[in-house]
Amino acid sequence: MSRRDFLGQAALLTGAVSLGSGQARAASSDAPRRTAVDQVPLGRTGLRISRLGIGTGSNSGQVQFALGADGFHRLIRYAYDRGITYIDAAQGYRTFEWIGGAIKGLPREKLFLQTKVPGKPANVLEAIDRHRKTFQTDYIDSLLIHCMVRGNWTEDMKRIMDGFEEAQQKQWIRLKGVSCHSLPALRAATESSWTQVHLVRVNPQAKHVDGDTESWNQPGNQIEPVLEQIRAMHAKGRGVIGMKIIGNGDFTQPEDREKSIRFAMACREIDAVVIGFKSPAEIDEAIERMNRALAGTA
Repeated sequence: MSRRDFLGQAALLTGAVSLGSGQARAASSDAPRRTAVDQVPLGRTGLRISRLGIGTGSNSGQVQFALGADGFHRLIRYAYDRGITYIDAAQGYRTFEWIGGAIKGLPREKLFLQTKVPGKPANVLEAIDRHRKTFQTDYIDSLLIHCMVRGNWTEDMKRIMDGFEEAQQKQWIRLKGVSCHSLPALRAATESSWTQVHLVRVNPQAKHVDGDTESWNQPGNQIEPVLEQIRAMHAKGRGVIGMKIIGNGDFTQPEDREKSIRFAMACREIDAVVIGFKSPAEIDEAIERMNRALAGTA
């Protein structure tokens, strides 16, 4: 090979490497940015959910109830306009009867409605049907057994669980699951093959997270046992939604909210989070913090 040919091939090779690096950088910069309002898979359930959900039950819904029905409706609409399509409700919240009015006129197929049945209703299907009628919808996307604390809840609630399965067969509900308020209950939920969706208390400050006591109001003081269960849930393909991200409203300092949101967004086993809002400003702040956190964990 002549010196001229050698130099020519070397130049071509250098150009190809440079072009390849440029294309790699372009591909990286063109990768879709993760945001707070992305529609993300909920585990391996086959359904999608906005990464950020709006909670309607702060202090059992008293916080949102104080807005009045019109104010509550405006808040839900504002959240929807910002891209939040996951709405978290419960029969025990003061706002329960307002959900139907709040979502009236919104495209049902774009919403993800999650609600919760308390206690042991005598007629489970009748109790579930009340949610459909109250929300003015044919189906509920995710229905949870509310606030389990006992380690043997899957035995104690067997009749209720069977009712959920029947409702699922009737296509009244799409997914079934549980919200837990103790580690014994959380471990039982993870172990049970019945559970499809988990609503889990999680924040790095371990504020109002699950503890070893079988009592809803006696939380633990460390987060690792909860994360252990979250990892196991995720491995089984369950939908995992984090709650108490703002420490049940206790994180009044911005740095605490920032720390908790960054923690949740860095945990890939958590599919989505729900936060109880009372104003558009709180929604805007949460979206902004989540977007920053997601940009840093891409």
